[in-house]
Amino acid sequence: MKRFLIISVLSIAVAFTACKNDQSSSVTKFSVRMTDAPGVYQSIMLNVKEIQVLTSEGTTTMPVGDEPFDILDFRLGKDTLLASEDISAGQLQEVRLVLHDTGNAVIIDDVSYPLTTPSAHTSGLKLKLNADLTAGTGYTLLLDFDAAKSIVKTGNSKYILKPVIRAIPQSVSGALKGMVTPAASNPDVYAIIGTDTIGTIADTTGNFYFHGLKQGSYKVNFVPKSPYKPKSIENVLISNGLVKDLGTIVIE
Repeated sequence: MKRFLIISVLSIAVAFTACKNDQSSSVTKFSVRMTDAPGVYQSIMLNVKEIQVLTSEGTTTMPVGDEPFDILDFRLGKDTLLASEDISAGQLQEVRLVLHDTGNAVIIDDVSYPLTTPSAHTSGLKLKLNADLTAGTGYTLLLDFDAAKSIVKTGNSKYILKPVIRAIPQSVSGALKGMVTPAASNPDVYAIIGTDTIGTIADTTGNFYFHGLKQGSYKVNFVPKSPYKPKSIENVLISNGLVKDLGTIVIE
């Protein structure tokens, strides 16, 4: 039985990367890419079977493949192309990711544990979108997988996959990166603008990266492990299409 990847949408934007191409008058090129925020696991293997794109003109199924991939390979600004295909232009309504029943696993200390999806959600939570797909224009949707929040350990030492994913329009948002030292401070990092907060964690080398930040001035908070002290940086300016580099942040 097909199993849908559960999606908790933290942020959905309705604008997509647009570029001119030579498509016909009735289709558009639609691409889906995936990236990851760091998590405290050795590997997270996802075995995505297909992507279903629902528009006002019908449903298009985009095959992905039969080989699992480690989502943790695509961190700190890296991403991987899941699928790209010509689809009918029209109103984009929903995107679904369909998993294979096997091949999904989390690896901890060289031990592989199967990842299961709760039976109550085998039909999945769908990624609802609302955007016009204009004929002759290419669109790219980046799915930002939050590894730290997506794996749930049960009381019987089993692991459940409850992915938290943000949908990001690539060229109509900015990014933020930097490195904390010492890396052993292992801080949670929060980018705050108005009432919106987006979080990530620094990886084992101290690097952090935020995708999909809307343009504006941010406060960046660092909340490290004890005995290290929290730190804040004000007025961090994010611009569309650019990556803001904070450089090295010293945690005392």
